Amino acid sequence: MGLLSNKVERNEIKPGDHIYTYRAVFTYSHHGIFVGGSKVVHFRPERNLDSSIESSSELYDPLSPQSACPTFPDCGFRRPNSGVVLSCLDCFIRNGSLYCFEYSVTPSVFLAKVRGGTCTTAMSDPPGTVIHRAMYLLQNGFGNYDIFQNNCEDFALYCKTGLLIMEKLGVGRSGQASSVIGAPLAALLSSPLKLLMPSPVGVATVTAGMYCMSRYATDIGVRSDVIKVAVEDLAVNLGLAAPHDEAAREDEASNRQLMTL
Repeated sequence: MGLLSNKVERNEIKPGDHIYTYRAVFTYSHHGIFVGGSKVVHFRPERNLDSSIESSSELYDPLSPQSACPTFPDCGFRRPNSGVVLSCLDCFIRNGSLYCFEYSVTPSVFLAKVRGGTCTTAMSDPPGTVIHRAMYLLQNGFGNYDIFQNNCEDFALYCKTGLLIMEKLGVGRSGQASSVIGAPLAALLSSPLKLLMPSPVGVATVTAGMYCMSRYATDIGVRSDVIKVAVEDLAVNLGLAAPHDEAAREDEASNRQLMTL
């Protein structure tokens, strides 16, 4: 993957990879975990899963009768009242391109990638652990979707790292969300400097620098308010799982069936 683009070909991705694709002419990106067998587990607003009407947050509805997947009969599988979905790779990408999210990047590389939601300085856990988290959350859910604190990128980042934000206020793990918040914040912080910098180039440079630093400060790899949480504990704490012994047996059997389809 290059410095300016994380674009990859399908044969380059591996099970456990955090992948994403752009929607609405690169307005935003949609993220998920590739679990192998041309299948992706991802997180979407639950309200859109019961409607065939296209929305601004997710234009494709794999559960819509008009959008039946011709290649994967279980495409769109989800538990009731859950936004975690299993889709085929074709339906996840739609007509877009495929990109792979980068982990363990250096601060210089992170800052060089001006657009958020493409990389993190945090380390990824082994692929087997990542897939286990994704498939467990497919069965137990990931809470309520929130565009700033609990979105598709947050889901994929948790599956890859097991890290959660302790403080519920403010921005979550998502690089896209921090970019949206960071841009106006940078402009606000740099505005007093306009009196000292008559040159538009100087003001633009300061604003860009503050924008990048605000993104970096919210990256999960450098934040001090993150903790490692086991996926089983996450589900129980959110009230999304049944008692562990019985639920674990049911989930394991269901996951094996889905992975073999």
